[in-house]
Amino acid sequence: MPLLQFYTSQPDAIALAMRAARATASRAWLYATALLASNAVQNTLAQSQSEYLLGLGIADITGPVVETNMMGYASLPQTDTGLHMRQRSRAWIVADASNSSNRIVFINADIAMGDTGIRRNIVGNLSALYPNIYSGTNIALVSTHQHSGVGGYLENILPQVTSLGYVHETADAIVKGTVLAVQRAHASLAPGSLSLGNVTVTGANRNRSPSAYLANPQAERDLYDGDQDTALSLLKFEDASGSARGFLSFFAVHGTSLYENNTLVSGDNKGMAAYLYEALVEPNSMPGNNTFVAGFTQSNVGDTSPNTLGAYCESPGQPYDGQLCDFNSSTCGGKTEDCHGRGPAFQISDFASNVIIAQKQVDGAQSLMSQTLAPVSGAVKSVHTYLNMSFHSFTLPNGTTVETCPPALGYSFAGGTTDGPGAFDFVQGDNSSTPQNPFWEIVKGFITPYPPDQQIACQSPKPILLDTGYAHTPYNWSPDTVDIQMLRVGNLVMVIIPGELTTMSGRRMRNAIRTQLIAEGILGDNAYVVIAGPANTYGHYVATPEEYTVQRYEGASTLFGPHTLDAYINKYSSLVSYLADNATGQPPSDPAPPNLSTEAISLRTGVVFDSAGIGHKFGDIVTDVVNSSSYSAGQTVSAVFVGANPRNNLRLEGTFLSVDRLVGGTWSRYRSDSHPSTLYQWLRTSTILGTSTVNISWTIESGTPSGEYRLTYFGDSKPLIGSISAFTGTSSTFTVA
Repeated sequence: MPLLQFYTSQPDAIALAMRAARATASRAWLYATALLASNAVQNTLAQSQSEYLLGLGIADITGPVVETNMMGYASLPQTDTGLHMRQRSRAWIVADASNSSNRIVFINADIAMGDTGIRRNIVGNLSALYPNIYSGTNIALVSTHQHSGVGGYLENILPQVTSLGYVHETADAIVKGTVLAVQRAHASLAPGSLSLGNVTVTGANRNRSPSAYLANPQAERDLYDGDQDTALSLLKFEDASGSARGFLSFFAVHGTSLYENNTLVSGDNKGMAAYLYEALVEPNSMPGNNTFVAGFTQSNVGDTSPNTLGAYCESPGQPYDGQLCDFNSSTCGGKTEDCHGRGPAFQISDFASNVIIAQKQVDGAQSLMSQTLAPVSGAVKSVHTYLNMSFHSFTLPNGTTVETCPPALGYSFAGGTTDGPGAFDFVQGDNSSTPQNPFWEIVKGFITPYPPDQQIACQSPKPILLDTGYAHTPYNWSPDTVDIQMLRVGNLVMVIIPGELTTMSGRRMRNAIRTQLIAEGILGDNAYVVIAGPANTYGHYVATPEEYTVQRYEGASTLFGPHTLDAYINKYSSLVSYLADNATGQPPSDPAPPNLSTEAISLRTGVVFDSAGIGHKFGDIVTDVVNSSSYSAGQTVSAVFVGANPRNNLRLEGTFLSVDRLVGGTWSRYRSDSHPSTLYQWLRTSTILGTSTVNISWTIESGTPSGEYRLTYFGDSKPLIGSISAFTGTSSTFTVA
């Protein structure tokens, strides 16, 4: 892979100042020339030539990597057993250089979705650290929507079911790390410039519900090249001298490259893309210690998939084995369980597919970063309000008054998707008006209340499986109030969405906001609108009204009924005026959603104690590396240690392992648990005795320097009585040729 080349698009600030000085009177020129000798004045001049103050930061948010349900697939058996790559929050701050009180904070976190409680705590912490600077108005918490991270951090009951309630360790790690990322961004604020561009990225996404997409009007579909967006948009951050500091990119592809059977915490394709790009720019920096920050942000992700080869039946012994799944229902022999999407390297592994999808996004970003892009110029603005979506009444453009509904999920929600099939006899696209399976008709009333007639009519044609909007025991099952937010930087407007817009929903939203921006004279024809989400609140999916009628997974998961998208378009469009250059204040708001953290229930048990076992101590070698011969690139070296539960210490900003290299007689860290070439795998060997083992492995990368290496394990043990203490284990030395 060639090294990244950066091209300077801005003239040197000092050269500009000198040319300006030569046009003035002689005495003024002499005065200016004298001032240029001072570094302080040079910095002042650089700031005067920059419209923006820019800050970028990164921090670790990895929660408990074992004994915790993972978030995304909502699969009870998917309990994490170790670590592939640490999760991180990345933060970008843009402030108006002439009035730095006008600023925005964009957070891109390696989590499955934003959450009201998480955002509330992040905003509270930052508001306390920086009074009157950061607030709920200008802070956006956006997720990469990866499905291989730690769960249990969302406040509502429904997403807590598989995680056995609320997991404080997960939530605390996300909040602590995200606040640190913003602190680092704030500390790095310096004059700089922004520029914007886009590029087509092919082979990185696929529409997983094409039959629903076809329900959209033919004339509208004819306006676009396909049933998924292939444009990657990128906002480049440069310092005052024109050197790149990082970027924010927006591209729609689900974080489901790693399958439901994966139990190692990771960042999926967007987390991998960020690692690959940052390592490309700063190859000698440990992940998380880099200053260049690469942002691979999610967009209108709802019906996209990274499993680009399509969905096939994996049904050994059946006549349809190996055939494409049914087009309309994504079933095999009438059942959903065997229908699986295939990534580009499915014959090798989903981890290999993950790298391919990540690399395609990296290549797209790299192509833009190597160009001179269109400069971004103009005001920095933000607008935020809360909207209660339960029976929210509004008027459509044709004059018809409609309303949204209290949240509810349809039968096809339980059918899952080709990225993660459901179970039992639930099927996508099942919106029959006849009774469903009688068993589930009975059972659903024990899970959530039976929907009243008003709700049935409001959600029609969705057959309601879980009427979560009427379920408040022990606390709210689903959110009914969502964050509505937009951020403006010059001619770029970021629409921060509390859910997953489908491809066509995103296109309609972007077009509507752009049209409104131009119509109100806020921006001209260079107005550029991007979608970012799921963010702030997780309001599930947003299908078009036409897709809603088909009731595939996305339509069944559109919580607030068939008019959800139109309600969002109406509300966001009404707030465009608050992005004007001279706009002041904030719009009226519905009440903020309740704080559910005090009511949170957790059924997970804590770590009781760790034991090394008779005759052993923590960190002892169980199985050592094979050191009888040298290793080469592509081979894997591993060692097994007497372990302890990693929940005792999450080691935020640290590592559970290292690959050490002997250099000049001194051991130095070469790899950590943030590198995708390493794996940390924990195994409980006896619950009663409290014993466990840790397997540390490293697949040697091409280009690894020859020499002597070793594996080191960093753990923390908890006695039955007493305090947690740290320990270290080290393998024998081995040679890389």
